[in-house]
Amino acid sequence: MMAASQLRRDKRATAAHLKADLNRTDNSSGVRQLQELLDVVLNPEKPAADTEALDWCKCLIAGGECFEEFCKTVRSYDNATLCGLVWTANFVAYRCRTCGISPCMSLCAECFNNGDHTGHDFNMFRSQAGGACDCGDSNVMRDSGFCRRHRLRNWENTPSIPLDLLLMSEMVLPRFILCIIQYLRDGYIEPDTSTERDLQKVLQQLEPQISFLEELTKMGGAMRTVLTKILTNQQAFKDLSMGQEDNLFAKTNYDKYLSALKNSGLVSVEEKSQGTAADVTSGAEGGAGAMVLLAAGPGSPDDSSKEEDQDGGQSVGQRKRVKLSSSTKDPCIIESLKHKCFLEELLFWTIKYEFPQKMVTFLLNMLPDQDYKITFTKTFVQHYAFIMKTLMKSHESDTMSNRIVHISVQLFSNEELARHMTEECQLLDIMVTVLLYMMESCLIKSELQDEENSRHVVVNCSEALLKNNTYWPLVSDFINILSHQSVAKKFLEDHSLLMLWMSFVSFFQGMNLNKRELNEHVEFESQTYYAAFAAELEACAQPMWGLLTHCKVKETQEYTKTVVRYCLETLQIWFDAIGFIDEPAPNQVTFHLPLHRYYAMFLSRAVKCQGLDLDSLLPDQEMLMKIMVHPLQIQACLSEIHSNMWVRNGLQIKGQAMTYVQSHFCNSMIDPDIYLLQVCASRLDPDYFISSVFERFKVVDLLTMASQHQNAVLDLEQERPMLEGALTFLVILTSLRIHLGMTDDEILRAEMVSQLCMNDRTHSALLDLIPENPNPKSGIVPGSCSFEDMLSAVADFKAPVFEPGGSMQQGMYTPKGEVWEKEFDPIMVILRTVYRRDVQSAMDRYSAFLKQYGIHTGNPWPPYKERTSLHPCYKGLIRLLHCKTLHIVIFTLLYKIWMDHQNMSEHVLCMVLYLIELGLDNQVHDNKEEEEPCIEEHCHDSWFPGTNLLSNLHHVINFVRVRVPETAPEVKREAPPSTSSEASSYGQNSRRLSGNWRENLREAQVFSLVAERRRKFQEIINRSNTEATQVVRPKSSSTRWVPPGTPPQLVTEILEIRESMLSLLIKLHQKMSSKQNSLSASWLEDMDTSRLAHGDGITAIERILTKAATRSCQIKRSIQDICGKVSPPVPPKKNSPTDKKAMDKEERRQRARERQKKLLAEFASRQKSFMETAMDVESPDTEAAMDLGSSEVMESEVLYDCVICGQSGPSTEDRPTGLVVLLQASSVLGHRCKSQEPKNLPTTDEEHIYPVDTCGVAHDVRLTLMQQFFKDSSCLQSVSIGWDGGVYVQTCGHTLHIDCHKSYMESLRNDQVLQGFSVDKGEFTCPLCRQFANSVLPCRPGHGTDAGAWHTPTNKKLCVLVKEVEGLQDKLALFPTESNLSKEMELVIKDIKNTTQKKYMDYGKSPGSPDNDFLFMYSVARTNLELELVHRGGNLCSGGASAAAKRSCLNQLFHVLAMHMRLYSIDSAYNPWTKLTQVAQNKESEDFDEERPEVPMLFRDVPSLLIIFVLTMPQPLRKEHFTCVVKMLYNLQFTQALAALSTKFSSEERQAWVTSGALKKNVGNSEKCVEALLSYVISELSKDKSVYKVNAEETTMLSSSVWSPQSIEFSLQQFCLPFLRLSCLLQHHLYGENLTGCQEEEEEFSSLSVCLGLLPSALQPSNTVHSASCLEWPVNAFDLVTQWCTEVTGLCQMHAEQSLTLLVQDPQWAAPRLLQLPDNYNIIFQYYHRKACTACKKVPKDPALCLVCGAFVCLKGVCCKQQGVCECVLHSQHCGAATGIFLLINASVIIIIRGHRFCLWGSVYLDAHGEEDRDLRRGKPLFLCEERYRVLEQQWVSHTFDHINKRWGPHYNGL
Repeated sequence: MMAASQLRRDKRATAAHLKADLNRTDNSSGVRQLQELLDVVLNPEKPAADTEALDWCKCLIAGGECFEEFCKTVRSYDNATLCGLVWTANFVAYRCRTCGISPCMSLCAECFNNGDHTGHDFNMFRSQAGGACDCGDSNVMRDSGFCRRHRLRNWENTPSIPLDLLLMSEMVLPRFILCIIQYLRDGYIEPDTSTERDLQKVLQQLEPQISFLEELTKMGGAMRTVLTKILTNQQAFKDLSMGQEDNLFAKTNYDKYLSALKNSGLVSVEEKSQGTAADVTSGAEGGAGAMVLLAAGPGSPDDSSKEEDQDGGQSVGQRKRVKLSSSTKDPCIIESLKHKCFLEELLFWTIKYEFPQKMVTFLLNMLPDQDYKITFTKTFVQHYAFIMKTLMKSHESDTMSNRIVHISVQLFSNEELARHMTEECQLLDIMVTVLLYMMESCLIKSELQDEENSRHVVVNCSEALLKNNTYWPLVSDFINILSHQSVAKKFLEDHSLLMLWMSFVSFFQGMNLNKRELNEHVEFESQTYYAAFAAELEACAQPMWGLLTHCKVKETQEYTKTVVRYCLETLQIWFDAIGFIDEPAPNQVTFHLPLHRYYAMFLSRAVKCQGLDLDSLLPDQEMLMKIMVHPLQIQACLSEIHSNMWVRNGLQIKGQAMTYVQSHFCNSMIDPDIYLLQVCASRLDPDYFISSVFERFKVVDLLTMASQHQNAVLDLEQERPMLEGALTFLVILTSLRIHLGMTDDEILRAEMVSQLCMNDRTHSALLDLIPENPNPKSGIVPGSCSFEDMLSAVADFKAPVFEPGGSMQQGMYTPKGEVWEKEFDPIMVILRTVYRRDVQSAMDRYSAFLKQYGIHTGNPWPPYKERTSLHPCYKGLIRLLHCKTLHIVIFTLLYKIWMDHQNMSEHVLCMVLYLIELGLDNQVHDNKEEEEPCIEEHCHDSWFPGTNLLSNLHHVINFVRVRVPETAPEVKREAPPSTSSEASSYGQNSRRLSGNWRENLREAQVFSLVAERRRKFQEIINRSNTEATQVVRPKSSSTRWVPPGTPPQLVTEILEIRESMLSLLIKLHQKMSSKQNSLSASWLEDMDTSRLAHGDGITAIERILTKAATRSCQIKRSIQDICGKVSPPVPPKKNSPTDKKAMDKEERRQRARERQKKLLAEFASRQKSFMETAMDVESPDTEAAMDLGSSEVMESEVLYDCVICGQSGPSTEDRPTGLVVLLQASSVLGHRCKSQEPKNLPTTDEEHIYPVDTCGVAHDVRLTLMQQFFKDSSCLQSVSIGWDGGVYVQTCGHTLHIDCHKSYMESLRNDQVLQGFSVDKGEFTCPLCRQFANSVLPCRPGHGTDAGAWHTPTNKKLCVLVKEVEGLQDKLALFPTESNLSKEMELVIKDIKNTTQKKYMDYGKSPGSPDNDFLFMYSVARTNLELELVHRGGNLCSGGASAAAKRSCLNQLFHVLAMHMRLYSIDSAYNPWTKLTQVAQNKESEDFDEERPEVPMLFRDVPSLLIIFVLTMPQPLRKEHFTCVVKMLYNLQFTQALAALSTKFSSEERQAWVTSGALKKNVGNSEKCVEALLSYVISELSKDKSVYKVNAEETTMLSSSVWSPQSIEFSLQQFCLPFLRLSCLLQHHLYGENLTGCQEEEEEFSSLSVCLGLLPSALQPSNTVHSASCLEWPVNAFDLVTQWCTEVTGLCQMHAEQSLTLLVQDPQWAAPRLLQLPDNYNIIFQYYHRKACTACKKVPKDPALCLVCGAFVCLKGVCCKQQGVCECVLHSQHCGAATGIFLLINASVIIIIRGHRFCLWGSVYLDAHGEEDRDLRRGKPLFLCEERYRVLEQQWVSHTFDHINKRWGPHYNGL
């Protein structure tokens, strides 16, 4: 009852009252009341969505205070020393390798920025799985890296917490947590009955409750302590969890929990005893009682989940399999999952609900509390098996994996904790067992070797578990805990665990088996190999590297010995299981031999670091022979794959071959394999090993002296690549030293050099390409050379350069010269190349280096490189080079190459020579006694006397017996003279040969690799099996390698050879140098050995002969003998027609190649010469030519070349020619500012950019102000528009017939190729230079600038010219006759109007009026002139000219515009010309005008008037008329300058100037006197409503300095300069005159005045020019000035300040600039990546910045879409008239939007190595690259984005 009454009362009052009750000493009534209240409030039967309960809890916990206040109070007692901030996926965090102890360490941005990490190796990264900040945790990172806040131990000065503060929390929270758990129990339904959605629903309803818990954890240490107490208190859990007896709901709720427990295959205590028994009998691992959890055997009664049934179908070899090992561990590793506290049950439900994000965050937020951390970790370990089981069943395994790792990485990165768990909770056993269990769910029978009887099982790579990497969280945890030394040692000491682990590894041994398709192409290319490689790398190799890091010193010898022992045992088990005897099954290969690789790597480590003796770790010879087979099979198959023998298996087999050697895999795959083969080779009989190699590579049949042979296993075209493969493999095997004695530094150096030799590399690419082990790239291993130091030792940095073509290069590293000279190692390159073309690339670069330094000019051969010395353990490897089998092969191959047998190649010879040279460099120093005495059975002994290469080199071989096909030339040729003709008839066997051949026969050598190998094999076996139990090995398998001979076709013949290896080498030398006696007898004496290091085959042979001669006198003598004899070389026998064909074919190919080369070269040179003419920006002569005709052909018409039809001719009315142009709207001019300095990009909330001071805004304001007071039509002639959204016209200078262009467009329209442009919008590329364009500008028919008459001045007086001009203006326009030309001109005008948006054209009161149109037209001309000025650097000094003398089409543009504008005649009453040149008579009439007044002359924009006059007068205009117009306008401009200047004076100064000037007015030359005019203007403007009154106060403030005549003169010139520049430019385009070339900016005014005819040209530069001296008045100057001034002062309805604004126009603008960016990208990133968008108030997913105006926009954001157009595109239209430059904050790249297209421009931020970091993947600090930014700005200003950037695509308004 009590509770009910409380519910009705105010919550806060109740809480306060209860708190008081509970604080008494006898608080029993308070406790009772509270419990009753909570029973009602926290009733789990209410729907969870009801927030009432939550409000009650908040009030009760706060004890009557406001909850926010309460939070604050609790926070003040926070004593946490750790940050512990938890984040979820996609959060931006930092990792510092310098400060991290664990590789998983991470910091939040705040802690990172508050710590000191200067000079550290850190990077920013986007979290994939989520994480937590480790700041303050000294187990994970070094204290020096802590931030300021967590460096101070703040608990020392935190006050202790008052007892009553958290009293209520302790009482209320247990019930609250219980309530959450009850909801979770109630809502859970087993996934097979429910859908995922139901679980999501439950979680959504609980969202507020869980968020509340999360909020509590953020209150700091004090609250966390309370929560920890509650969560881990076992008693409270016992009391509350079951519910009271009488409460039915609680009872059923608890039952639901129990059944959920049971369904999880987790056994509760009662059933434990039966369960264990069931498990052990069911044949699962009895080991690691974790299996209790996993209900592992199918026999276990309570695992009835669907998982079993799925697999039922494939149950062969699946579950019921060989028992792995029943380890003797106590089966009760894990206490049963009878949960003992809230924490355990909460985690249980978290798992059941598949790790909801909120729960994960809550559990992690608690981690800074140490007690909690330990309990939670224990609980996590306890549930580990269950977690993985849930993961395997989950549909959302990716998300779940991330969440699991999010938790586990926080727990297991801490060594202390990991060790504790290993000791107390058997963490290692659990992990290994769970891994085993997981993999057991997807095993299949291995088909390797003996398919029927194989007992081996492997994982099935096509199962989801492997394909989706579901095992990843487990393996990643395992690797994480193995990185702790104490844990790894425990693992290595525990033999049963090791054995379990080995059986786990053996599941991967031989997985993903490939079988060679021999008949048709495989139908379905499986992509399982990705899964297989990933699995071996992650599940086998990485744990192996983890263990190896702890086996580095002598003290750890025992560990290594144990691992090696178990490896061998498991390998033996494996060989037995697959039924392996001695030969691998043909046409099968698996790239996965993790057991071999474990064995190899531990062997290598034992010898290299632990000083163990190799022999003590090796098995007997028979086992070694078995171990060698599969790795060798892989090497042979690599060669087969590259020889296209596996082509029917599809591309994926090539993919496997590449992945096997790829940089992330090579050190865990090919390197250990080759090392293992090296170990085997050093311990097995060399003859056996060599013959095995050639047999595996299937080239045995090729190794015959005969010119023809039959190969049973290879096609003809596969023989050569296979032979090359076999020899290259032998060279790699005998020369690679990675595991045989190189130090880590040497390995790093060799890896780096080989990568750099293939190609120049960026720093990040190099980091990625160099295998991680043995050199971890992060963190510096003490005593070893760091990556950076090594890089600077072997490479030079090439800074990124910018070609004018705009392709952005990155900073690259390129090998130093001495590296090419001394360290380039082609063998290492071959080993490391993924693509064969990289080997060629390395050789090309090498030969380019040799050419450059004049070392060798021809085509060099791969250089021979001296090797580091072998570790003594591996000396046996050298015996390979000194065995007879190899020598016979070498001899045979030298002979075959000399005789030009087919399928020999330069590469074969190169490798043969390499082997000889290796043999000479590595001599065997063993005693002769070891030669075995029994010579009889050595069938090879007859070839060579001993095994030493040196002595065998000069041993002459006379006869060889060969088996050849009967068709071979040898059969006929060798018929002995004494026999009758029929004796040599075809079928005869050579036994019939007569007497004197008998001896030869006995002496003739026979060579069969196969026989030799068999014999050795038997020998080895016999030696190892001396007992009677000798296995008789079936011989049947050997038939496979014997050619399926049909006896009559193979005959035995004897060849007479009489050569030694030496003589063959010398003959080859002669053959290659094609000189008879290329080596004189005495050449050895005068040999210069230093030049032999680099060169071609000739050099190589000389080098070998020199080496051999220096090592043995006997050889030296032999060489001199052979050279002395110099037998003329046998002409190479064209052995058979097929050979001949092959040779011819080769020759033909060669010729074709040369022809093609020639053609290409010719084409290239043509193209080059075209490019030079087309792109020649500098040359001024093309410019004159472009300006319609050159001056030499005075009267002749201008001829144009059409680039489509190639004809040349004039442009006519009927068939007009046009210029290819690109029209684009531009707002570049509008973005100009007054100040020269660019604006800064805001990077704090205080900074802003105000656009008020830009040119576009200023002109808008001016026009609006005019339109308020003046007549609209007059306003529209007084200004120019087009500052924003003006149309810019540019051309590439090529012309075409307009009808040709139309047909060209049609063809483009029908061409369905994906173009980067839209033909429907009229876009195309110039047919000649491929520059982007979208219109054609018609050229006016006419003579070469109609020179002559139009230019010559007629010396008429000024007043006459003024009259003539007036007459010309009144001439009515002659409407052009309707012709093709006029139509085209109309079309271009339409194009021009369509180029820009409507809002940039309509400025008049009545849209679409002729005035409006008129304004738009002349503004187009203005825009183009102004932009050209900008491109010339803003002035016409010659400095700026060359850079901007772009092809201009202004002349043609002017004619088109003029034709259009003649349609409007100016009413003579309003013609500004009269006001310029006459003093008006009738002043009265104007007063009666009802309309608004016209714009006063002093307010008008003078350049606009100039363009209007020129465009409205009949074309072509005489030069003298043009000059006259300029003079008149200059008078106006000068007067405006005076007026504007006068407003800047203080009133005293004005007074002074008036008086001083008045005196000069009456002097003769007063009309050209500054003082006189200035004083007159001031006095005129002072009349009536004075403009000067307005700013009297301001000017006194401003002008502290006094105006001197010099400063006045300077400012007048500055004011008039923009007008003069424009006029001059216009004159240049209309009349083709050269621009003046003044050097100094000071001279610019005078030289422009001379050029325009304002000053006589006879001016001496020394005289200073006064701006007033250029004036020339048509009537009395003072009258005109009066008239102009009264127009201003007579304005009645206008305020003085407004007229002042219009009067003070400043025509000077600075060049357009993009925003100034900060140097460090992080400043931008940190400010903007979390900034909310101004429009939608959300943080954008892809934020972007406009670099022109600084606007912050959402890229692709749906939130800010308007009418289906996304914000970036909208902004580009608004800010840049459809050109936008955006910096993408999260990617650091810039995108350009141009109209309907966009392109990725690149990045202007580079890291310390000159590289971009697109998408911030590497997260290294980035710095502004000034050059790149300048290039970007340059392209923006010059409107060349379309030409320079090639990759454009449509954006469909979606950006």
